[in-house]
Amino acid sequence: MADKQSKYLDPRVLNRVARLNIRARSVMEGFVSGLHKSPYHGFSVEFAQHREYTPGDDLRFLDWKVYGRSDRLYIKQYEQETNLRAYILLDASESMDYQSENGTKFDYAATIAASLAHLIMEQQDSAGLVLFDRMITKFVQAQSSPQHLKVIVTEMEAQKTTEKTDLGAVLHDVAERIKHRALVIVISDLMDKPESILSGLQHLKHGKHDVIVINVLDEYEARFPFDRMTRFDGLEGYPYLVVDPKPLREAYLEEVQKFTNEIRRGCLAQRIDFVQVTTDQPVEVALSAYLARRLSRTRAR
Repeated sequence: MADKQSKYLDPRVLNRVARLNIRARSVMEGFVSGLHKSPYHGFSVEFAQHREYTPGDDLRFLDWKVYGRSDRLYIKQYEQETNLRAYILLDASESMDYQSENGTKFDYAATIAASLAHLIMEQQDSAGLVLFDRMITKFVQAQSSPQHLKVIVTEMEAQKTTEKTDLGAVLHDVAERIKHRALVIVISDLMDKPESILSGLQHLKHGKHDVIVINVLDEYEARFPFDRMTRFDGLEGYPYLVVDPKPLREAYLEEVQKFTNEIRRGCLAQRIDFVQVTTDQPVEVALSAYLARRLSRTRAR
């Protein structure tokens, strides 16, 4: 934990999600306290050591011989057993600096990212951070130590949002860098071509990663409430426009819905979770609602 409370670690959010956890939907390379399935079963890898049984551990790995000698329960551990690795990809491009009534999209997304990192490490798993715009600007390897959360939030607080987006290229890069199966959480406004984004996501799925996409929009981007002559400042290289927004509203909302539907369908086809949130939603409400849905679906499997 940071020495002083980070603005991205909101106690309201942390308290709301504290009773939830993030479970791997697919078979992962590792497990902790029975939370995650592992593809490794004792016969295929080398035995390393015992550890004391804790509630929730897979009973298949109990060492009954040790129990017979000591009357205590111990779990067999193998060389390739590791905690779940989670990588949080946080969009730090210029478009994430937009804000209307509330804070910027980046601040909202960073609060989600910090909350998820905290939750992941609280359940004894490892979290890493990838900051990006048109390329990866920071790649923090996944770790589970308490001090690691400070590293993650410090990197987010120091990040500048000044460059264009190339999310598709970043996803391909991340897919090449992460060598072991992981939970990959993409938090972005998705300001890129749908085909480019879906191609990058497909590359991640090809690597057997479990992927979540959290699409963060400003409330004005989602609803387009403008009703009088307005200046729209272009981001990421686009010029500004001064127009009457009323004739544009229907066409704009139609394009936003078309884009969202294309991304949603593409994610569904690849068994990727897609959730869209807007900056007027309390982070603790949006995040806890999604985690509860995911947890119930995972338990039902």
